[in-house]
Amino acid sequence: MPERAPIRTAVPATLMAAGLLLTGCGTPAADVETPAAPAGGGSKSAAPASTAPAAGAAAAAGSIGGAGTACVLPVAFGLAKDWKPKAVEAPEDPDFAELTRQGPATVRCEVDAKPAGNIGYLRVWTAPAGPARAALEGFVKAEKGSKGAVYREAKAGALPAVEVTYAVYSEIMEETKEERAFAVATAKGTVIVHLGGLDSEEHRQMLPAYELAKTSLKVS
Repeated sequence: MPERAPIRTAVPATLMAAGLLLTGCGTPAADVETPAAPAGGGSKSAAPASTAPAAGAAAAAGSIGGAGTACVLPVAFGLAKDWKPKAVEAPEDPDFAELTRQGPATVRCEVDAKPAGNIGYLRVWTAPAGPARAALEGFVKAEKGSKGAVYREAKAGALPAVEVTYAVYSEIMEETKEERAFAVATAKGTVIVHLGGLDSEEHRQMLPAYELAKTSLKVS
């Protein structure tokens, strides 16, 4: 696995002060396309996330989700080295509580990549019980600026899953960036694991940690 790139310093101060926390949550979304397969061509700025190269999974250096871990969740999965998990508690103030929701989902845990050398988070969201795809579609549509969503059947550990790659326009960075997520249905509700990032370059560098979460996932 190639050596991690150092964290870039040319980042807007307002973004760093916010810790990248839940950017765009609870805000109106652009229409999300759902083609049956990735579309070819198009401009560089509108390229869908599915153009990113495939990445292998990182080696596990810990886990979250199970009893006694930083985030107790309906599922558990492996953590890449130096990624730091933290449970997200819903604020009492209803105005701030809106920032913890996106579509049908509420964020429960975020895993910070900065100690590992990247700017971004792997976040775990939960939604009421129901079809995983419906929850994932609602989640993507609720993200401001989302477009070009491509959904596909997948596996998360031994569980059936739905995965999506899509693009989001970042008003802060003034560019389109790649994002992806997968969802699984459990007896305790739907779980969505999402990977964003400061920009597409950071996103791609963090894919091994995302793949580790997907391949190692199990019901906790």
